[in-house]
Amino acid sequence: MTLLAHISDLHLDGTERATRRATRVMDYLRALPQPVDALLVTGDIADHGEESEYEEAARILTAAFPVLTCPGNHDVRPAYRKALLGEAPGDGPVNQVHQVAGTAVLMCDSTIPGRDEGRLDAETLAWMDATLTALPRDTPALLAFHQPPVDIHHPLPDSMKLEAPGQLADLLDAHPQVAAVLTGHAHLAASSTFAARPLIVGPAITWTLRLPWESDQVVDRDQPPGLAFHVLDDDRRLTTHYRVVL
Repeated sequence: MTLLAHISDLHLDGTERATRRATRVMDYLRALPQPVDALLVTGDIADHGEESEYEEAARILTAAFPVLTCPGNHDVRPAYRKALLGEAPGDGPVNQVHQVAGTAVLMCDSTIPGRDEGRLDAETLAWMDATLTALPRDTPALLAFHQPPVDIHHPLPDSMKLEAPGQLADLLDAHPQVAAVLTGHAHLAASSTFAARPLIVGPAITWTLRLPWESDQVVDRDQPPGLAFHVLDDDRRLTTHYRVVL
């Protein structure tokens, strides 16, 4: 069994509000009586992509368990690499694979610099294919990136979702060990399916998106920050629990 926590869309911007909300969630996770195997952070860690925002993120996200990140459309690759990952700055996609409690977690870069919609480019798709091909057949895998590849049924995230989802579907058809796809970006907790797998959208830390049938007010800044817990069992079945942190 693999136990993962999942947060998204911190949008750290140097304000007390953003810092307080992210810190509250991390304090909650660090205090759990049973620690998670890892925390996944699916993008928009910084609001403006500045080094100082990633330096703050590195401090807030420090934990005894692994913290795995991928960029979102607000993130800027060179500053992200330098200040958050401690790597040399670079403009190429940020793709990393991690082994977590017997599960391979691929944190993938679906960002298009300067645009809000996403795309898994040729380099990233080739990396995903090679990484999954190299895994032992009995190793389950999870894919995590920022923009969902399906409609969430809200005009805002649906206008900036993942482009060319068919390429990802073809890749998943070739790799049955992938148990689920995990994303962020939509600023709401949601579940759907994609390529016959669970598709889970992690809730946002910064603010929550109201659905069209809930209110004419698009943004709810009063909702507490949310998180998801994913349990991947030995049958490769994913169970997700959502929580808010008061």
